[in-house]
Amino acid sequence: MKRICSIYRSPKRAGMYLYVLKSDGLERVPEGLVSVFGKPVHAFDLVLTPERKLQQEDIHQVLENLDKQGYHLQMPPAEDEYIEHLPEELLRRNDPM
Repeated sequence: MKRICSIYRSPKRAGMYLYVLKSDGLERVPEGLVSVFGKPVHAFDLVLTPERKLQQEDIHQVLENLDKQGYHLQMPPAEDEYIEHLPEELLRRNDPM
């Protein structure tokens, strides 16, 4: 199952992306979601297959959501995860090696 997908980024929230089938565009995305997401800004198009790896999302869930509801919403990582790793990153930057 190969899907050609358009990915849009949210102008309101960094790290929030909306995946839609390129053939459908934004027509299947609920109006309420668009109002929260903001006016979608096209980021890029991508061919999705079950074998493809995505950095932050489960490809099978993305494909299922595209088939069932016509879109997939990628939320930004939780801030807690960022804060949890921040001290570790700072230590690496300050390490004189």
